[in-house]
Amino acid sequence: MSKSAVPVNLADKLSQFSELWSQKKVAVLNDYEVKLAKLKGEFVWHTHADTDELFLVISGRLTIQLRDGDVVLEPGELFVIPRGVEHCPVADEETAILLLEPMGTINTGDAGGPMTRAAETLS
Repeated sequence: MSKSAVPVNLADKLSQFSELWSQKKVAVLNDYEVKLAKLKGEFVWHTHADTDELFLVISGRLTIQLRDGDVVLEPGELFVIPRGVEHCPVADEETAILLLEPMGTINTGDAGGPMTRAAETLS
């Protein structure tokens, strides 16, 4: 183990930003990015044709709308959206989440539009 290895404190990282729907990269795992985001309101319906997407709720409450029914996540719960499944995240209150996705995954998937943002790295 590297002597410079430092654990990632999620609460500390979340305190470093306030923007909503803006993913912040906090770690890399092989070819995957571990990202944090704060959500409130409704995102866009979209799919990721080439990858599954993991959502883990840290605080708040997240509803992931699917065409065949909603999935509601409370703090400490996670859900994996299979590749190609159309979904739309919705947060009625400010919600903090952790995402696990392959490097370069676009947040709006196939939908594009004004909410498309590249993940920024938090130091």
